[in-house]
Amino acid sequence: NYIPKDGKFWVAKANSVKSKLFSPSDIQSIMKKAMVERMKEHYHVSWFPEDGAKFPLRVFLYKDIVTIGIDTSGDSLHKRGYRTLTSKAPITETLAAALIMLTPWNKDRILVDPFCGSGTFPIEAAMIAANIAPGMNREFTAEEWTNIIDKKDWYQAINEANDLIDDDIQVDIQGYDIDKEMVEYSRKNAENAGVDHLIHFQTRPVEKLSHSKKYGFIITNPPYGERLEEKSALKPLYRTIGERYKSLDSWSAFIITSYEDAEKDMGIKATKNRKIYNGMLKTYFYQFMGPKPPKKGKVNEKKENN
Repeated sequence: NYIPKDGKFWVAKANSVKSKLFSPSDIQSIMKKAMVERMKEHYHVSWFPEDGAKFPLRVFLYKDIVTIGIDTSGDSLHKRGYRTLTSKAPITETLAAALIMLTPWNKDRILVDPFCGSGTFPIEAAMIAANIAPGMNREFTAEEWTNIIDKKDWYQAINEANDLIDDDIQVDIQGYDIDKEMVEYSRKNAENAGVDHLIHFQTRPVEKLSHSKKYGFIITNPPYGERLEEKSALKPLYRTIGERYKSLDSWSAFIITSYEDAEKDMGIKATKNRKIYNGMLKTYFYQFMGPKPPKKGKVNEKKENN
């Protein structure tokens, strides 16, 4: 029903939980053979050239129930296509977008990432603000499946997504990093994503974090200190983060880190703390909620009364 006569097909990944079949490599081999035999019957041929479009398969066994799927994406979905240059421990694009969406931030509010690394948080925020669909800068394996999805459907989806982009918005999104090379990486990645004109990147240490306006947001992924030699630097670093945050009038802060003493060293109790896995690493998403800005109508009313 799905794989044509010239399709290149293989079992890219197999997982097994509480099943009589438990060896991933054996499951992959058995499945491939079974598929070949079934397709021989259907196409009435003795062998397959496999020189056409790619059809990677995934199989998951749970308690002897088998679920089979064709991988439509190819590269993992967190790879948006814009991040060609990365830092040592980058946060995935999908996780960064999800964390931003867990906050009350919107395009009318200031956003600052003082540890921007390769620019993921500012870039994802700018894409959300400009309504740029994720994956606009990448290809998907399923684009080659003309036997299932007509090429014109892909073109139509891309045209529709392009029409929805609001590129002329005014936003205040900033990314800082102490490493000049990382700032250059961020600029290049933002350019690849088509949002470089919406973000201000700057080489700046966290000690110099400041902003003249009220009601802004810090959304950031500071160092975790996973290496032993880095752990001693965490206490003063998080103390500095806390001091700089306290100096920002009416701001909110959202910090993802695996460092368990973050609140203690910052000297501030988080409004909320979510446990989130960043890959296999257990992290905490600390949410420090500042006051809401007054509604525009109330601000104008106040001015008139004064």
